[in-house]
Amino acid sequence: MAAVRNGSSSSIERLAADLLAEEKRIYAQRRPGALAASRHPDSGQKKGMLDGVPLHWMLDWPTPFPMVVAEAKGARLTDSDGNALWDFCLGDTGAMFGHAPAAIARAVRRQLDKGLTVMLPSVDSAPVGDRLAELFGLPFWQVATTASDANRFAIRVARAVTRRPKVLVFDGCYHGAVDDALVDLEDGRTVTRRSLLGQATDLSATTVSVSFNDTIALEAALTGGDVAVVLAEPAMTNCGMILPRPGYHDALRRLTRAAGTLLLIDETHTVSTALGGYSRNHGLQPDLFVVGKAIAGGVPASVWGMSADVAERLREAHRSRPPGHSGIGTTLSGSPLQLACIRACLEEIMTPTVYRRMETMAQRIETGLKQAIARRRLPWHVARLGARLEVVFSPTPVANAAGMHATARPDVEAYLHLAMLNRGFLLTPFHNMMLVCPEIAEDQADALIAAYDAVLAPLGDAV
Repeated sequence: MAAVRNGSSSSIERLAADLLAEEKRIYAQRRPGALAASRHPDSGQKKGMLDGVPLHWMLDWPTPFPMVVAEAKGARLTDSDGNALWDFCLGDTGAMFGHAPAAIARAVRRQLDKGLTVMLPSVDSAPVGDRLAELFGLPFWQVATTASDANRFAIRVARAVTRRPKVLVFDGCYHGAVDDALVDLEDGRTVTRRSLLGQATDLSATTVSVSFNDTIALEAALTGGDVAVVLAEPAMTNCGMILPRPGYHDALRRLTRAAGTLLLIDETHTVSTALGGYSRNHGLQPDLFVVGKAIAGGVPASVWGMSADVAERLREAHRSRPPGHSGIGTTLSGSPLQLACIRACLEEIMTPTVYRRMETMAQRIETGLKQAIARRRLPWHVARLGARLEVVFSPTPVANAAGMHATARPDVEAYLHLAMLNRGFLLTPFHNMMLVCPEIAEDQADALIAAYDAVLAPLGDAV
């Protein structure tokens, strides 16, 4: 047991695996309807949704089978078996401001009778563009349907205006379904991610990956003069929450400018930092910028912006080519429905008051979780970025994906997730990240802290 206090977690992992089995039993017992409706890959299914889910990664939760959601409102989920949960997953940020916000519901109802998609600007186009410029700082904007699309389009723009082929990403990144970002860093080499399906080309031909927070590797990768754009989250959120070291963003901007490389900041997750996202609040100066998921209050939409210089160079690139499909845009992007909802979100939801409420509750939860971890003598810490936080299985902050992978404790993570779910709190299925929406009050924050302390208790007893 003393070994655990000195850094070994094998005892905790073994205990977590045992505890997980009981939590799975409780979960299944409370959801007979979802169990009956679930279609396991080995069930001999003959029709319907493949494996019983509308998209395959809905099977990736650490549950015996997926719950079926009957209603989502505010910070509350109710499943088809009548179980109610406080939601700290929020559709992995898509519902960051709560489910079915009143302003979005009103915008949808207003737009229903006015037309949903026309492939032309709507009356909300100009106000949305102006508000985006005011909020995020870049002057020119476009609308897409997903952040994956927006990132793809921005990358194409970067290649067009720089006439360079390569994209640089950070190891452990996630930028949606963008092919160029689906690489890993193995033994110092960029390799195509081995889990990809149907991959026909070697992505290392056009993508280079380096470790986050490593300015030496970044500078070396940019010296060849062939990198069109660096695609980055200002803080990494996919392989675990990894915060930038002091001075890192100054170096990133200085090095990209010196190399003639554009900087594309993807704030699809980090828009939870504060009003205007991480970039506005930390003085970053990207050339291109993407926000998805939450920008329309849960309605599928994303936005991407560009500097005046990039916009002018893009116009020049357009003029130098024959007319035809640019490879940028989809017919449902920039629809009147999207613009109505983006406008409602920008004007009525993304306000200083809302962000202060989210930040205050997230800070309260952070303090409570730190106290619970210390009380149980566990060698972990809490990482937080505005309204987003997670418990990291390391006593100190982690600098990059390799360091985060070294902290991985799959059974511990799965136990914590399912134990919290059985106590009425839904966390994300990845690293148990918690996102605090404005509908969370002190009572819910304190209840989450108490539940987390309770599920830590048996692990602490093993220390």
